[in-house]
Amino acid sequence: MTSVGGNSVQDSHLEAWVPRGLLTIPANVLEGRATAEGLCPMRIDWQAGRLRRVELIAIDASSPPQHVLLPRLVEPHAHLDKAFTWADFPNLSGSYSGALAANLLEHQQRTLLGVRQRAERALQLALQHGLRAVRSHVDSVGPHCDLSWEALLDLQRQWQDRLTLQLVALVPVEHWSTSAGKKLAQKVAASGGLMGGVLVPPCNGPAPRHALRKMLLLADQLGCAIDLHIDEANSHYATGVQQLLRVLDGIKVSVPITCSHASTLGLLPPAELCRIAERMADHQINVVALPMTNGWLLAKQPRRTPVERPIAPIHQLQVAGISVAVGGDNVQDPWFPAGNFDPLSLMAFSLPLAHLAPWQRLGLAPFTTAAAHLMDLAWDGTLQPGSPADLILVKASSWAELLAAKPDRRVLINGTWLDEQTMATTTST
Repeated sequence: MTSVGGNSVQDSHLEAWVPRGLLTIPANVLEGRATAEGLCPMRIDWQAGRLRRVELIAIDASSPPQHVLLPRLVEPHAHLDKAFTWADFPNLSGSYSGALAANLLEHQQRTLLGVRQRAERALQLALQHGLRAVRSHVDSVGPHCDLSWEALLDLQRQWQDRLTLQLVALVPVEHWSTSAGKKLAQKVAASGGLMGGVLVPPCNGPAPRHALRKMLLLADQLGCAIDLHIDEANSHYATGVQQLLRVLDGIKVSVPITCSHASTLGLLPPAELCRIAERMADHQINVVALPMTNGWLLAKQPRRTPVERPIAPIHQLQVAGISVAVGGDNVQDPWFPAGNFDPLSLMAFSLPLAHLAPWQRLGLAPFTTAAAHLMDLAWDGTLQPGSPADLILVKASSWAELLAAKPDRRVLINGTWLDEQTMATTTST
């Protein structure tokens, strides 16, 4: 019988530190009970896959909780179809053009089995590391696009009891205006997927607006949410977002819209950024910031360290009222050579890259509540009676310990611990 912070894996309760931002208990009740890092000592009970009791406890100074408790977390932007392809298709220059060339070469040589094996490896890591939902963009134009969808839809069905997998069709925005694009849109809608698109800078003139308008109207007609790769560059600041806003000023769209990357927004003068962010908030546009890939890939010059990095300005967007999530993006593929689908590792990397402090509510939200909102998940990740018993128990007594290295953790799924025996069975399939 494996021990978990003094409780066995068969127990249905535990005591742990819980971030204040994930509790619905009134602030005046928590006052004076949290640590300087905003961690509250809590007792959690669950039954039949749901939390039954979430209550503050008095702690003995000689034996405080030794674990931090989080909800299973969310990955709002991944690329499962190309994950783990760096070894065969490296991008040694680390440039955007190099990544694109290697990606195109890889896509020409894809096989159904290869996509399936890579994606399953990614999902196994995601499960083990404590993810409960993954949104993956899928290369959806070219000679082998159908097999990528076939493999991932099959895995979506097989994994649905353990992890939610959302799929986004990734194509140039202009593709949705073609007959092939309209057929793809119907296929995506029938499978419950999202329509994605790439807006490549400079995005000037009426052509991008025309393509965006057609895409938005088609998505609205089919009821497909939208997730765009937009302004992933270090030039032509925010031209893609501004084109999108001009289109939205003239039409009404009811489906959710997400702007992934939005990297060059961070290079705008403060006053201009504030104006654009307010307009984005008015149109209820969500943003996924991707600091790891963008921090590595963009503004690269030979033998020069960039002092300004094109990364979505998370704090400024939050101030404007925009829901911002943080994603890991690429994992060991031509676009980024590292990563392992570990949300705690992503959280640690976001400290220096984006100055996100998880002990602050708005620093934790991009990995928890805001990410769940953006993916339209039924549960926002707060811990209260009735919430799913989907948790990560981390061997740490502070945020510093949790973020310092890869921590020991145990994952609870629907009230059942994912123990070593279960994981061994899962990873061998």
